Amino acid sequence: MMMSCRNIDLGGTSVLDLMPCGCSSSSSPTTRGIFFGNCSKTVCSIGRRSYGAGNLVFLRRDSGSCKAIPAKPKESALVNGLGEDKTVMINLRQESRKPISLESLFEVVADDLQSLNDNLLSIVGAENPVLISAAEQIFSAGGKRMRPGLVFLVSQATAELAGLKELTVEHRRLAEIIEMIHTASLIHDDVLDESDMRRGKETVHELFGTRVAVLAGDFMFAQASWYLANLENLEVIKLINFASGEIKQASSLFDCDVKLDDYLLKSYYKTASLVAASTKGAAIFSSVESEVAEQMYQFGKNLGLSFQVVDDILDFTQSSEQLGKPAANDLAKGNITAPVIFALENEPRLREIIESEFCEPGSLEEAIEMVRSGGGIKRAQELAKEKAELALTNLSCLPRSGFRSALEDMVMFNLERID
Repeated sequence: MMMSCRNIDLGGTSVLDLMPCGCSSSSSPTTRGIFFGNCSKTVCSIGRRSYGAGNLVFLRRDSGSCKAIPAKPKESALVNGLGEDKTVMINLRQESRKPISLESLFEVVADDLQSLNDNLLSIVGAENPVLISAAEQIFSAGGKRMRPGLVFLVSQATAELAGLKELTVEHRRLAEIIEMIHTASLIHDDVLDESDMRRGKETVHELFGTRVAVLAGDFMFAQASWYLANLENLEVIKLINFASGEIKQASSLFDCDVKLDDYLLKSYYKTASLVAASTKGAAIFSSVESEVAEQMYQFGKNLGLSFQVVDDILDFTQSSEQLGKPAANDLAKGNITAPVIFALENEPRLREIIESEFCEPGSLEEAIEMVRSGGGIKRAQELAKEKAELALTNLSCLPRSGFRSALEDMVMFNLERID
């Protein structure tokens, strides 16, 4: 992810924008420090990584090595998230950092996620033995718990800002609601797409039939709505939007005139709106200032859009086994995503194939190759990175902590999927 560096005035000392990273140094990883050097270029290679309670900052030039310089008070303030009127510019390089794992991302909220898993099984399966079996299948299917994890991370980060010593009942209930809504939508998606596998396991409708799957999804939506209403917070309730994205998507199948703005709006309602609602809702329950809550909304929106674009890229670059569902499934069903929109600008024949709804043998495979060779993947990657950069900027209102670092790492984790 390339962004230009800007100079920062630190009491007469000009250094590059500061970010933590993971490149090696002889300094202790628990010692707070600033690493910088002279650089005449406008674009430099910078990475970030936090270590325990301390944070290290490195400048890594294309030629040269990192140099350690003790942090001055004003420099430390910038590293710790204070006085962040400057835009942080970053360029991630694989060789300068370790891959980010989901386990490490959610380590700081692992206990919260375990409690959530236990509660979800109890909530969903309490009414009916069939739902108990369905719930076990749903919640043991290898889900990443990204959305509730986000709720807990933002809750903890904003709680620190507001001076709260622990999370509220509302924080925890919000995480459960968000995961129930997301899971219910996946169950219904699998029915509509006639998918027999998700995350490498048989789907609910494949195991229990379409009727049970639809009812299980409906039940989960109903339970989520009930718990949402009982939060008794109208601002949070109004944030939640259930099905607009799928309706917008269904109304534009095989439409090659879909513009990028239309795609982003559809992606917002399909994916990013729920992420944004979860992050802003978490901030609201921490009772932070409205400006901070709005930044958390924008963070969730930009992260959600970046995730959706990456998912749409992987639909063309990974196999069915890697995806846990049929590859290029969206294109086959006429869903025009970012890689296709960009490729259509360079491949006139692609329009003909899509508008024919792949009626000729081998036409789908031909279209997939055109998306790959026509620049669609590369430009979609740039779009995903653009939204990721905005998400990182949105986090600058939070104090530096392990929770903020985990949120930043989540942005990077998403981009690593297309490295």
